[in-house]
Amino acid sequence: MPYNKHGMPFAIRMVRVIQETFMEEHDSSTVRWYVMADDDTVLMIENLVNVLSKYDHMKYYYVGMNSECIVSNFGMSFQMAFGGGGYALSYPLAQTLAKNMDTCIKRYPYLYGSDHILQACIADLGVTITLEKGFHQIDLRRDISGFLSAHPQSPFISLHHLDLVSPIFPSMNHYDALNHLMKAASVDQSRLLQQSTCYNKRHNWTFSVSWGYSVQIYDKIISQSYLQTPIETFGEWRKGAWPPYMFNVRKFNNNNNFSCDEVPNILFFDSLEGTRLNHIVTTYVKKNHRICANNDDDHSSNGVMKVHVFSPMDKLHVGDGNRRECCDIIQPIGMDSMAIKLRTCMKHEIIA
Repeated sequence: MPYNKHGMPFAIRMVRVIQETFMEEHDSSTVRWYVMADDDTVLMIENLVNVLSKYDHMKYYYVGMNSECIVSNFGMSFQMAFGGGGYALSYPLAQTLAKNMDTCIKRYPYLYGSDHILQACIADLGVTITLEKGFHQIDLRRDISGFLSAHPQSPFISLHHLDLVSPIFPSMNHYDALNHLMKAASVDQSRLLQQSTCYNKRHNWTFSVSWGYSVQIYDKIISQSYLQTPIETFGEWRKGAWPPYMFNVRKFNNNNNFSCDEVPNILFFDSLEGTRLNHIVTTYVKKNHRICANNDDDHSSNGVMKVHVFSPMDKLHVGDGNRRECCDIIQPIGMDSMAIKLRTCMKHEIIA
């Protein structure tokens, strides 16, 4: 079938994969969802399955997420799931798309990319996107540690464009850094990157835990409402784009112009210590020293080089009416180490 009107024949080939896949695998007794992602996308399969289980697969669902970059969404569609981050189509939607795919493709010879063509075809069937914030296109540049340390309160499902950003752990290459993250994922995907906040009132320190990835320590008490906003360690996808992101950011420069109250000491996931007292124990270690004003203050958290995090053995239910986990500083283990225990927040407890 000719598609010679389209300027990107490979985009047509990609969008027709959905039709071809359905024709190959269409037994409704065994197939519920069709999931598409790029070949350089990392998927957390257990989290993906848990997220899709919330939805009735016999209804028409198009599940995915926008780009992190406003310009990308504006150029494509704010109603489009970006294929780099991945998306899922329920059985009846994939079935109807397969039946009408060629007709739809001919209707849109001017759309750029398979994702945009697919979204237009789905819209013509009367279906709109269901957003799940754990799909990540990663239309960002440089160091995305600030983004990963303040993950949305939603199960972490995917990462794309990892070859276009810095390695996600310091002092590692891209391959080793990703495998390092998967060590934590292999133990508890449900908690991976989920943020918990607790306080050492004696020193007025705040600990922000992104499970399996990082612990940030601030030299003052900071509320959860502030910490849920990512530190802008990264840059915009398209240089000069304004506004650059689909979310708010905290400005950050690791230099002497910023007070140490605003610049955290950052410890990164180092190892799994096994289980203890019915908890999984993960360890986070400081790799680099922060640079900020009044960094030699006796009140500072500079001396903390290692943090042990105790998390419950049971899986975490994220989002959909559930609260974040709270945590407690259970003990200083030594002059340079602290221990944190994650727990269910108490009724009416405020994280501030």
